[in-house]
Amino acid sequence: MSAPVGTPPQAPARPARSTDPAAPVRVRSRRARAWATRAPLMPALIFLIVVTQLPFVATLVISLFDWNSLDPDDRAFTGLSNYQSVATDAALRESVLTTVLLTVTVVIVSVVAGLLLALLLDRTFFGRGFVRTLLITPFLIVPVSAALLWKHALYNPEYGLLNGAWAWIAGIFGDSSPAQPEWTSQMPLAAVEIALIWQWTPFMMLILLAGLQSRPVDMMEAARLDGASPWQIFRYLTLPHLRRYLELGILLGSVYIVQNFDAVFTITSGGLGTANLPYTIYQTFYQAHEYGLASAAGVVVVLGTIVIATFALRVVSSLFNEEANRA
Repeated sequence: MSAPVGTPPQAPARPARSTDPAAPVRVRSRRARAWATRAPLMPALIFLIVVTQLPFVATLVISLFDWNSLDPDDRAFTGLSNYQSVATDAALRESVLTTVLLTVTVVIVSVVAGLLLALLLDRTFFGRGFVRTLLITPFLIVPVSAALLWKHALYNPEYGLLNGAWAWIAGIFGDSSPAQPEWTSQMPLAAVEIALIWQWTPFMMLILLAGLQSRPVDMMEAARLDGASPWQIFRYLTLPHLRRYLELGILLGSVYIVQNFDAVFTITSGGLGTANLPYTIYQTFYQAHEYGLASAAGVVVVLGTIVIATFALRVVSSLFNEEANRA
């Protein structure tokens, strides 16, 4: 029935207040336990903010100024003009293209080589542990040491291993004094790429080997019993299972190769078209002393890395969810 005309609407009933005198005590106790669990993490959080976030904020501020260290008192706020210079400067654009080409080549080749090595190590054979240790070793070498190894022990035209092997092979065919190639000057970008591929292939191999060893054994056995060939098992079972691991390797490899500085600086010193964006930032900051322009280019690199890292974290999270659901 409808309410009588003129009767004021009734207010909704309020929930009854708790009459338990211990309720506030329990709330305070829960809050205290929450702070007790977070407190050990606070020093690490503060350290992380001081070491990473404050310098990044300072870099953002400096990128908004026209600031040359040769005349430190003459600096002026220019807004986004440094970012405009990063987008329009020919040398910076060329370094961006070099960075993309270097990253794509190294990541693709190292993923393919890492997949082949992972398939090899997934088999059982005598000395597999020793071979695995040898294949992992390049990734454990300090990047500068690896670049120096390639520059002097392999690429050197006078005593390098590559020219020594070239002279030995030419001697077999009757040429006692073959031409000694200048590897770093005749193929500079390829020289840097080969050194990075050698160093990062073990990283891809480890990720893909973990994916191979996590395949469901019962499904593989069922496919073999049904008469599937090794190629069919790889194409229809192994490769789809490795999709997430391939994505993870590509994303993580891209994050690291985009920021690579050691190989370019050590092998070619950024010459002959090998200057990538990190090396160009180094030149702008330490040689041209343009703090504002170098900071703007650095911010661009950081933002690009954050975008790639975001996708990498999503892939890692999906891998963990798949493993949890499987368990």
